[in-house]
Amino acid sequence: MHPIPLPEQKETIRHGEAAFPLQKYTTTLTPGENAVFAHWHEEAEFTLVREGSCLYQIQLEDYTVRAGDLVFLPPAILHAITVPKERMRSDTYVFHMHFLGADSRDICSIRYLIPLMKQELIPPFLISKGHPAYEEALNLFHEIDGAWREQSPGFELVIRARLLSLLAVLLPHCRESTQLSELRTEHSQKIKAALEYIAAHYAEDLSIADVATACYFSEYHFMRFFKRCTGISCGDYIKSLRLEKAAEHFAAGEQAILDVALSVGFHNLSYFYRAFRKKYGMTPKQFIQQSR
Repeated sequence: MHPIPLPEQKETIRHGEAAFPLQKYTTTLTPGENAVFAHWHEEAEFTLVREGSCLYQIQLEDYTVRAGDLVFLPPAILHAITVPKERMRSDTYVFHMHFLGADSRDICSIRYLIPLMKQELIPPFLISKGHPAYEEALNLFHEIDGAWREQSPGFELVIRARLLSLLAVLLPHCRESTQLSELRTEHSQKIKAALEYIAAHYAEDLSIADVATACYFSEYHFMRFFKRCTGISCGDYIKSLRLEKAAEHFAAGEQAILDVALSVGFHNLSYFYRAFRKKYGMTPKQFIQQSR
């Protein structure tokens, strides 16, 4: 199962190796389980939903994604996933654009790869059946998947070539950034600023008023704005981030439960136990034992 990205403004997980910055993940989400919280990362991702359905929120716009649909997200795009009704399973390839040559200075990088990275070119995020690029994009996904699975000599070249072909297939359907709603873009930037502030201060005695002030909101308007844009209250978001940070500490081998709770911003051990058990279905001690 693809590790659920931490609800931070920018994901810090390295995908693949430095020389081959690409990794495949299989994600399974069911109703009532943790969603993939709003986040973004430096890498692009290419996803095929294998079964079920889910709701993607991409740049604060909702997309209903069903089995057979493809999702392409360029770097630095704010996105989240929730599963309202049924189990969802998907396969995702996460890759850095440098793998495709974005760090070179040739015409492909200058005209296409860098504008995609800078969000000057906006591709179709959702590629469903009936979209003009769907059949070609789906075939490319299967070819990438086959090369990854077999890993025959030269499979890295095959994957790079197919990803470049994918971009060529999507380019005729890209929009320029000026076509995006200015208000939606502004809201996306404000949410990113809020998430960045939370990620930097979650271990402190952080209040919603602190986050609102950092983003130049009144507390009342900020709470409504945050919930409307992310689907979760700011307080629940902070709590979930702290719990996932605690789980990271436990998974890394730390066993002092009180020390971990304090280090991630919980000052009431009983409350920490209750919240941890509700989120993970087990006590911190059981989580530690399972992590071993």
